[in-house]
Amino acid sequence: MSRPVPAIFGSVFHAQMPVIAYKNQSWQPTVWQSSQDLSLAPGAHALHYGSECFEGLKAFRQADGKTVLFRPQANIERMRQSAEILHLPKPDTDAFLVALVELVKRAANEIPDAPAALYLRPTLIGTDPVIGKAGAPSDTALLYILASPVGDYFKAGSPVKILVETEHIRCAPHMGRVKCGGNYASAMPWVLKAKAEHGANQVLFCPGGDVQETGASNFILIKDNELITKPLTDEFLHGITRDTVLTVARDAGYTVSERNFTVDELRAAVENGAEAVLTGTAAVVSPVTSFVIGGEEVPVQSTERGYALRKAVTDIQYGLAEDKHGWLLHVC
Repeated sequence: MSRPVPAIFGSVFHAQMPVIAYKNQSWQPTVWQSSQDLSLAPGAHALHYGSECFEGLKAFRQADGKTVLFRPQANIERMRQSAEILHLPKPDTDAFLVALVELVKRAANEIPDAPAALYLRPTLIGTDPVIGKAGAPSDTALLYILASPVGDYFKAGSPVKILVETEHIRCAPHMGRVKCGGNYASAMPWVLKAKAEHGANQVLFCPGGDVQETGASNFILIKDNELITKPLTDEFLHGITRDTVLTVARDAGYTVSERNFTVDELRAAVENGAEAVLTGTAAVVSPVTSFVIGGEEVPVQSTERGYALRKAVTDIQYGLAEDKHGWLLHVC
């Protein structure tokens, strides 16, 4: 029997977590410890100079009762990319994957049934206890992984209102593809302002009218039989769910256009019946129900295609559709 899903996303964790230390220029054996606390020097590099990055992926209980991880190798590779950009030690691929699999096995009885899942949060932090290293990377690090049973980040069927922001940027443009806490903190003022003033769920950052991504999700416009999304650049996160949706859409006969597009094009498309979705590990595929553009709310007329794409992705995750692309890693 599966456990109930906590009311607050990511608020309850499996009792243990794997911790892998990097010191003396090598990764050490994995140690298992309580997930309730972490010993860290007050002068740790991550606390003072932001040398940290993280990932988000899920394990699913499938219809036949088996447990799978969804695209873990892609998340491992993206963290290694983030680590390289931040000049942190790059996690060992094999040890990372073994720790993920073992954590899912240990937490298997806590995985909720569909449409919920077990969310996994690998985190990499620089640990050098030297506050004089503002201009130098950390030579030591910790990689640890939390596991949390979760439901939908945006509950299916609930309104998703997006404020279109054209003056401010989400984060430093050269850091956009790094999944690090500083990027989310950078977006926070505009997200809170959008919630307070417009009741918006998120902010779609479009500096100078260039449509990019929201504070926490990638963005895709669905116009007739075409999916339109910004091409991969350093300015925004290279989402694994984004890639999944684009692949599933191609399989379903959609044309996929990875190109730049403007707020004016977005508005005209929505006013003429186009749909839009947010994609991410937490959000999965969340259809947008309205935009606030220039102070005016522009409703999205339909969410049908967005929910169809969501179902196509989740059917693979829960074992209700064929895994044509080898995305599922069977754990237990």
